[in-house]
Amino acid sequence: MITSKINRSSIFYKIYTRLIFTIIVILFLSPEHIFMQTISRDKGLFESALDIGDNTLPGKLLYNFEKDEYLITGSGNNIWAEEDEFFFVPRKVDGDLFLTANITWDDNGKHEHRKAGLMIRSGMDNDDAYVDVVLHGDGLLSMQYRPVKGGETFELQAPVKIEASLLLDKTGDQFTFGLRQKDGTILNVGTITVPLIGDLFAGLVVCSHDSTKYETALFSNVGFNLVKTAEMDNRIIESTLEIFDIESGVRKIIRRAKEHFEAPNWSRDGEYLLYNSKGKLYKISINGGFPELVNTSFANNCNNDHGISPDGKKIVISHHSEDGNSRIYTLPVDGGEPKLITENGPSYWHGWSPDGNRLAYCAERNGEYDVYTISVEGGIESRLTDAPGLDDGPDYSPDGKHIFFNSNRTGQMKIWRMNIDGSEQKQWTPDDDYGDWFAHPSPDSKWLVFISYDKNVEGHPPNKDVVLRLMQMDGGDPIIIAKLFGGQGTINVPSWSPDSKKFSFVSYRLVSE
Repeated sequence: MITSKINRSSIFYKIYTRLIFTIIVILFLSPEHIFMQTISRDKGLFESALDIGDNTLPGKLLYNFEKDEYLITGSGNNIWAEEDEFFFVPRKVDGDLFLTANITWDDNGKHEHRKAGLMIRSGMDNDDAYVDVVLHGDGLLSMQYRPVKGGETFELQAPVKIEASLLLDKTGDQFTFGLRQKDGTILNVGTITVPLIGDLFAGLVVCSHDSTKYETALFSNVGFNLVKTAEMDNRIIESTLEIFDIESGVRKIIRRAKEHFEAPNWSRDGEYLLYNSKGKLYKISINGGFPELVNTSFANNCNNDHGISPDGKKIVISHHSEDGNSRIYTLPVDGGEPKLITENGPSYWHGWSPDGNRLAYCAERNGEYDVYTISVEGGIESRLTDAPGLDDGPDYSPDGKHIFFNSNRTGQMKIWRMNIDGSEQKQWTPDDDYGDWFAHPSPDSKWLVFISYDKNVEGHPPNKDVVLRLMQMDGGDPIIIAKLFGGQGTINVPSWSPDSKKFSFVSYRLVSE
């Protein structure tokens, strides 16, 4: 072969292989999805190298063409607050973009707040809006963003300090921060929405956090993948099934696909997750792999209100009958013929009593949505709430003494708690800037996890910027543990692992096909 005659370590071999790769791309990819990564001798994938702000020490770029590495030295006071000073190696971009790089600091640097990372910026003024993901001098990994020109800068910190590739993914106005570990596993850190406007520039940044000194970082395995994108009205849903570790704060991806799925439950043996998609139920190993269809017979219009019995022998589903109303059924955990539990509809299941004897659900009767319970064998239902407004999302405490639910009876959706007979109804989450939905107690009775919208959002719609919050089950101040794009379908039903160390949920993005 021709390649056997070329020295594999030579520059000619590198040029030759890149030429072959380009030809393959042209032959096998549609033109609208091609981004020609022109490699320059002095700047690699990028078009310029410049200082942002009033830097007294000019930055420097040294691109190693043979190793495809970027050695960047920069100064500057900070990338933060209302204005920035740093050294930027960008190119102009238009459309969706996936940036990635391995970053290591020069050992001669010392400042713990120095920053090196990936940035997408709206303009070159020092106060322009931007989103970045950066490695700090002390090992902190974070996403920083200034939503508007001259505005405040915000931060989303990764829960771990690990050696990993930084990932910054732009899909429309959504920006996702991820980490790729050495074994290839990708950890989600968070997704935010920032509508950057005007000319966008993306690239590599270094800031010394001290305008009188330099700091140097090495960028390797740099990826810059840009594709032509669809208009927002033509985008499709991408769903990501994730597991959140309470101790570490790490979000592990189990399944990501360009399809819509919702509401995971965790099996009682801890081995798999159950979720719904397009009216059907699927289960998937907690280690990932291919989902397996669960036989629900005629019930092929299931919504996201489903779960597994305390003894692990049955599944409860909420299936839309021929009249369009959701009703509750049970069936064997491995699949089979569903048994009708609630004669009346609509009824939406949410909780199973710890002794396995009763089901808690939200139901609309005579124009009012309230919390009800019923025997697992069916029969007469018991109404537990009667306050004006919506009462929804009931779930039992592990000791079987209380039911947590969400209610907007005060004008703002909040988590409430009551006894299982409906007495002593009390607001459980504080009045703040959020509307709280679907609280789920951990099996060890320590925690409540729930989803929170901006308090001005009505209902629990899909495709919103939301947060997951955690609080002690006995009460206290909630803390934000995850930021994501989601809402309806994210965590509608109980999803704790049996050991209370983790829970599962679904996040979403709007992507091009």
